[in-house]
Formats: sequence, structure tokens, C-alpha cells
Amino acid sequence: MNPNILQTPIDYLKGVGPARADVLRSELGIHTYQDLIHLFPNRYLDKTQYYKINQLQRTSAEVQIVGKIINIKTVAQKRGKRLVAKFIDNTGEMELVWFRGHKWIRENLKLNTPYVIFGKTKYYNGYSMPHPEMELLEEHEKNLRTAMQPIYPSTEKLSNKGVTNRAVIKMMQQLFMETKVRFYDTLAEDIVSELKLISKSEAIFNIHFPKSQELLAKAQYRLKFEELFYIQLQLITKKILRKQKIKGFPFTEVGTYFNSFYQNHLPFDLTNAQKKVIKEIRNDIGSSAQMNRLLQGDVGSGKTIVGLMTMLLAIDNGFQACLMAPTAILANQHYKGILELTKDLKINVKLLMGSSTTKERRLIHEELENGSLHILIGTHAVLEDKVKFHNLGLAIIDEQHRFGVAQRSKLWHKNRYPPHILVMTATPIPRTLAMSLYGDLDISVIDELPPGRKSIKTVHRYDSNRLQVFKFIADEIKKGRQIYMVYPLIEESEALDYKDLMDGYESVARSFPAPEYQISIVHGKMKPAAKDYEMERFVKGETQIMVATTVIEVGVNVPNASVMIIESAERFGLSQLHQLRGRVGRGAKQSYCILMTGHKLSSDSKTRLETMVRTNDGFDIAEVDLKLRGPGDIMGTQQSGVLNLKIADIVRDNDILKTARYYAMKVLNEDPTLSLEKNKVLNYTYQQMAKYKNIWNYIS
Repeated sequence: MNPNILQTPIDYLKGVGPARADVLRSELGIHTYQDLIHLFPNRYLDKTQYYKINQLQRTSAEVQIVGKIINIKTVAQKRGKRLVAKFIDNTGEMELVWFRGHKWIRENLKLNTPYVIFGKTKYYNGYSMPHPEMELLEEHEKNLRTAMQPIYPSTEKLSNKGVTNRAVIKMMQQLFMETKVRFYDTLAEDIVSELKLISKSEAIFNIHFPKSQELLAKAQYRLKFEELFYIQLQLITKKILRKQKIKGFPFTEVGTYFNSFYQNHLPFDLTNAQKKVIKEIRNDIGSSAQMNRLLQGDVGSGKTIVGLMTMLLAIDNGFQACLMAPTAILANQHYKGILELTKDLKINVKLLMGSSTTKERRLIHEELENGSLHILIGTHAVLEDKVKFHNLGLAIIDEQHRFGVAQRSKLWHKNRYPPHILVMTATPIPRTLAMSLYGDLDISVIDELPPGRKSIKTVHRYDSNRLQVFKFIADEIKKGRQIYMVYPLIEESEALDYKDLMDGYESVARSFPAPEYQISIVHGKMKPAAKDYEMERFVKGETQIMVATTVIEVGVNVPNASVMIIESAERFGLSQLHQLRGRVGRGAKQSYCILMTGHKLSSDSKTRLETMVRTNDGFDIAEVDLKLRGPGDIMGTQQSGVLNLKIADIVRDNDILKTARYYAMKVLNEDPTLSLEKNKVLNYTYQQMAKYKNIWNYIS
């Protein structure tokens, strides 16, 4: 087949025309024949069976029947009219009913002519089928067709413009007849034979017109594998190329700063997981390739210590380090923490934020450029063009999914060679998602908490249990502990959130009156100085209860706070609930998280609450979150570009993803440049990837 025929604009397909072409372009992104062929069905209706009227059951199942219309009439009803046709086969009779489109239906229906009808039946004094799909038996038998009817993605606009599912099926049939489409195979023969895959052409045909359930399953497997295989091939190749091409600064010295800190100033013994990660990092930065590593660790697992020890290695080798955080609160906390940890090491650490004064900035710029500033911690302000380093050797990015790709690349260009990169996240990413999104990064995981940490006890309580919850708070305060009470912040309704927060504050103030109790309040409408003042009072222990919106999700570290109460917990996402819970349990005392809700809960809310009560494991929670929300929502649109999948689903098709990654690794380990004869087809297809962004444009 001439592959160029697939680049024909969709307007030229018989039965499409300019109006339909416009709506196909705007609603589904279908510009060419090729785009239409790669519009894959969402699901299928099984039309393998034909029923007789006397076999119908009183369920509202979808059935297919062959018979004739013997008469048609209009019947008055309370509102308007309905069109009713008597439909018979050789076993009985039933009614076909239409509530709209009467004129067109009357003009086009043929009496006493065999039809195949399909739809849901209803029973009331006999069987009826509202708005059936109908096709003349003669057409039904000669059409290029399938017993498994595909259901394609659609939108309201498409339906309104007459581009129904039936219309899309007709377009697809026309396309296959017009082009006699045959596809070149795009996978190496040994992969096809090892996995017993059907050919590309068979797969594409059977995804649209499956001849059987078995062939449909084979077509789906083949196309899902191919999509995931090429994504993995791309990610792993990028990783190999980066290691070969992008030179890094070799940090060969383990010097005074690192050793002195490790031997004399570590506040606690490192866990085995932390030691393992530091070893992986040392192997990376000791080579001449640039490190690009993702460090995942649950809330409180000790990522900051690992980050600091990596910075000390950079300083030992004569380089500067910077740490970039997404919020001022978090940047400030990192700054204070690192200042405290390094106070005996004679290291120059500075903080740069949007709110830094001109005088502070001038000093920072000067010290950065003359090399006397060792560690710069900051927010997005670090990325400004005016911020120039003497020799930046290491950049640590905290909570990477909050920074866009373009922002991060600015850091890369602040040097002759790009600095080593360590990305840290406390939002554990499920393995399937990490393999797809970060397949080009090396991944380290800190999967154990420091010794002495007690697991946080989490319970779910209804609003009707509030008095018991308040009594529990009073008991904890008597023991000298502090309490967080967090209210949801949903941006669309700041007024409502503020009201919720103020109502909550008043109710808490009545139950915990001054002067016996002191309460801090923090919310988004406060000026930064007022917010910092209230936070500071809580940190110093001057207030026992902190009533806040989610501004405390990241950043506040108060070891004495032992209870986290989350109001309207059903309005929070799982990762947010987990992050909030991580604000307590930072000291050696037993901590608690109480999830407060009303009685009306959706099934997703129940799943989220049950998950939180069941486990403290962030990776386990992330897996549940992925199943509930899907990959795009978890990572935000910026990160899910690579996951704009046409047919595969990384949650449901986890096993296919693992197989695809295994084969991609196997191919590249044996033939990194894809230059062997047997991988010629892979190389050709891979080269096409550079030309097109949509995977199905280059694996046709």
C-alpha cells in the first residue's frame, strides 16, 4: 500500500464532506485518513447472536432480531405523539417506538421487507424497542462488517452534527474499502514470534471489525504492546544517549565536609535505605556522565539528609549546589533545616525568594559569582537570568511535578556542563507511572522510616462524633501536645472555604476558650507577615491548636504536634490527605490523624477514606489514587504528555507495560544503535518518531 494515501485529508473520504470534516477535526483531532484509522473503539457490542421474538427475556438487555414491519401508525400521548411500528418474525410480534424524527422515519422505512434491528427491549403488555438501530437485511449481509460492533469515542457536538456511532462505522468501512489498507509490520520478527503476536494489518482490521472475541483480544494486545514498547524504547534510548553524550563533573573526592558531617554531626543513624541511595548517588556523580536521578521517599523518610550529603560531596569537589522548592514555606523550611544541620561546618548557605530584598539579592549574586556561596536555597527566583553561579555542580529540585519542563531546563543552562540533577518527591509515584513518565531517569527509593518513628494511627469519624473528638483533643493538649485542624481549600469557592474555616474556628474557640487555650489561624487571604507570625507562634508552642486551610500541606515541621484533624475529608484527594497526615508523627510520641466527614459519601470518597485508615504506605496509597483518578490527573497535564495513550492504559495494562519495557531493554542492551539487520524495522519506525508527536503517526 502507498503509505501516502493515509495522509489524505479526511474531507476527501466519501460520506464525510466539509461540515463533518470540520467537527471531526475540532472534536477528535481527526485531520487525515490515518487519524481516523487510529480512532480506536472504547468498547464493543456483541452482535454474534440473533434472537427470535419468543426468546426475549424481561431484562433490558441489548438484542438483535431479524423480521419485518407490517404496519406503522402515529399514537397520541400526554405530550406530543409517538410513532409505533408492528414488527414480526415467524415466532411472534413486538412494537418499535420512536418519540422524535417521525417524518424522516416514515419516509425511509420499508414495509414487509426484512430488517435487522438492534436495541434494548422493554416489557409492558408485550415487548417493545425504543429507537432501534435498523439495517436492511440485504445491506447487513453484504457490508464489510463484524459481529462485535465497535463503540467509538464521541462528544455531544458530534452527535448534534449527525456524526453518530453508526456514521463513524460507515466512514471506517468506506476507508477500508477505498484504501484496501495494508500495514507494514513495525516490530522485529523475533519479538512477533516470541510473543505470538498477530500481524499489524490483522490487528488494525480486527480492532475495528473483530471477527471474534478471540481475534479482538489478540488485536488489542498487539496494539497496546506496540504503543507501550515504542514509548519505552524512546525513554530508554534517551537515557542511554544522555549518559554517553552529556558529560557531567566527576565528583571523585569524598572530603572533609562530607566525612565531618557523617562522623560528627548526623542527628541520627542513617537507615539502610538512605545508605543504599547515597551509594547509588555516589556511583552516578563519581563517573563522568551527568546524574539524572529521581529520589522518591515517603513523608518523613529522610530525603533532606540524603540531599544535604549530596551537596556536601559537591562542595568537597569545589562546586556549588542549589536546592529549588515550589513554595516559600517549603524553601524556608529547607533553609532553616540545612542551616541548623551545617552550623558547625563553616558553610555559606543563603535563601533566595521572590520576597528577598534588593540588598539581600545583591549580596547573593556577588557571592554566587565569586564562588564564596556554597549552597543556594530558593523558589522559582533561582531561575532568574540574573542568578549566575561561579560553578554550579549539583541542582536538587524538590516536588518536581510542580515545575514545568521549560523552568527546569533553565537550571541546566547555568553552566558550561549541565549540573548533576537530583529530583526529590514526597508524593510516591506508582511503579507503572514511574516507568512511563520517568523511564529516562534513574530511580532511587527510600522505603523505610527512621528508627523510633511510630506509625500514625488514622481513624474516620462522622460529624455526629464531634464531641468525642473534642474530648480527645482536650486530653492530648493536657499531655502537652499540639493539634492541627485543616479545612479544605477549593479554589472555585474561596468565599465558601473562608466561611467554612471561620465557622470552624468559632466552634473550636467556643469549645477551647481563652486564656486556658490559645488558637492560631492561617489561611490564604492573610498577608505573608501575619501568616508567618501565626505559624511561628505554633512552632514555638505558644498556641495549642492551629486552624488552617491546606497552606500547611507541605513545609511545617512541629515535632510536638501529635493530632491532625482533617475536616470534610471527603473533599480532599488521596495524595493530599497523605501529605497532610505527614505533618504529624515527626516526634517520638504516638500521633493520630482523624478524618471527619458527613454521612453522605460517594463510593470514591469511601475508597479514599478506607485506604487512609488501612495503610500509611505512600506507594500503596499512590497505586489506589492512580486507579481512582488515572495518570493524567495525578501528574498534572504538563507531565502526562507522554501518557497521551491511544489504546493502552497503564493501570489496567500494567503487565503489558512490564513486558514492553523488558523487550525494549533487551533490544537496546544487545543493539543500542538499532543497527542490526533484524532491528532495521525498529530503527526505521524509531526514526519516524522524530518527525511526529503522535505515536500512531509513526507506527503505521
